[in-house]
Amino acid sequence: MSRKPARWMCTLDERILEHLSEDPWSTPQHMSQAVKLTASRGRVEERCLMLSQVGLVAPIFEDSNMYEITCEGQRYLDGEFDVENRPVPSPRALQNKDSHNPPITVKITPRVSFGREFK
Repeated sequence: MSRKPARWMCTLDERILEHLSEDPWSTPQHMSQAVKLTASRGRVEERCLMLSQVGLVAPIFEDSNMYEITCEGQRYLDGEFDVENRPVPSPRALQNKDSHNPPITVKITPRVSFGREFK
């Protein structure tokens, strides 16, 4: 099946999801070095935050910069999930977490990770 990206998504989002599909969890710094595109750690972190707003990735634990792909993220990669039908994430909410426009809340179903210790 072919993937159904949203208009706001970019190629880097696809690479992040593909990387997290192969690696149980990762940090933006590691992904910025591993992803086959030129992207800074800050840019990868920004995209991870956007992807987490729509439930495609999730921090391993609250306030963590370690991310894992969710079931919805894996379904998207498999062409079974249309991201266009999700609310558009807000870059403004990422820049100003104390704003009056809170980020979108999405129920996230984390993928179970095996064989990797969290340090």
